Amino acid sequence: MTTDNPDMPATPEQQAPKIAFPCRYPVKVMGEAADGFEQDVLAIFQRHAPATSVDDMAARPSAKGNYLALTVTIEATGLEQLEALFADLKTLSAVKLVL
Repeated sequence: MTTDNPDMPATPEQQAPKIAFPCRYPVKVMGEAADGFEQDVLAIFQRHAPATSVDDMAARPSAKGNYLALTVTIEATGLEQLEALFADLKTLSAVKLVL
């Protein structure tokens, strides 16, 4: 049961899971399989998590090869870092989705 009353605490089912930082955190980036896409994405990750390397990235092309799904695992230090990273990734025109 949910409540719209702000004075009532949220039930455990409604609360977002807590993340204990620092931690290894996978980020999925889906975008057009254009030349330089992986390098552009990696450069943004390195801006926010400097220790990130190509070894931290896994790529999977779509069935027709038009899109590329990247999973990059970083050492996340906090929510502010993740929010800034997601915002920067969304500035790339080839990026379609960031999870």
